[in-house]
Amino acid sequence: MTIETLSTNRSFGGTQGVYAHDSAETGVRMTFSVFVPDHAPGAKLPVIWYLSGLTCTHANVTEKGEFRRACAELGLIFVAPDTSPRGEDVPDDPAGAYDFGLGAGFYVDATQPPFAEHYHMRSYIEHELPELVAGNFPVDMARQGIMGHSMGGHGALTISLRNPGRFRSTSAFAPIVAPSQVPWGHKALDGYLGTDQAAWQEYDACALIDGGARLPDLLVDQGDADNFLTEQLKTHLLEEACTRAGQKATIRMQPGYDHSYYFISTFMAEHLAWHADRLK
Repeated sequence: MTIETLSTNRSFGGTQGVYAHDSAETGVRMTFSVFVPDHAPGAKLPVIWYLSGLTCTHANVTEKGEFRRACAELGLIFVAPDTSPRGEDVPDDPAGAYDFGLGAGFYVDATQPPFAEHYHMRSYIEHELPELVAGNFPVDMARQGIMGHSMGGHGALTISLRNPGRFRSTSAFAPIVAPSQVPWGHKALDGYLGTDQAAWQEYDACALIDGGARLPDLLVDQGDADNFLTEQLKTHLLEEACTRAGQKATIRMQPGYDHSYYFISTFMAEHLAWHADRLK
């Protein structure tokens, strides 16, 4: 599969690139960013997949995530895809709301019209993009970690739980841990998958853990000043699910931090070091 290079910039002894390709899964042109640290010729590096939240593109974390210094020091490739298909023929929320449609693909494979044609973000992230990245960048696919923020935290958790053995490390910032129990999730899962809530369970981290899915380890940071915590994120549900299941997890409430990239960038280097320890 071929990619188009949209831009490259030198940063922290590595290359930050932005790329585009025609996706078979979404049926539209998709954009993603990749940071590759300098490395010995022929070397293969561990890779971190970062999934972004509602309203975001690849650019939010690329421009504000402050990951490059840590990735350069730790020898990690960092990949940031978009959050939904985009284009003139891609349907959006009928009311133009921020929490459904463009920028809000929820990392599902939609089954309901008119979204089923293009909204295949699950398959794009689980299959198509890894194959593309593996064919064009020096990644060691035996050493993968995944992380994300908010809706992307939901994506990272559920993708890792559904693919045992693929990811050695999984972490999240302020994830939506139980979409089937919160308004954001109800709107997205109903709109993309329909009203049968049995179909929602494979997109709900707490439900997957309750159903027997496990991770080698888990790191979650959540700001206690996050205005979405009580209604949409409900971090305590993940804590309870992990306790019930005996799932190893470090879930930390960070005093005074909100939902923004000021929060994410504060703890980004710590998360990347945690991943690097598990990707050696």
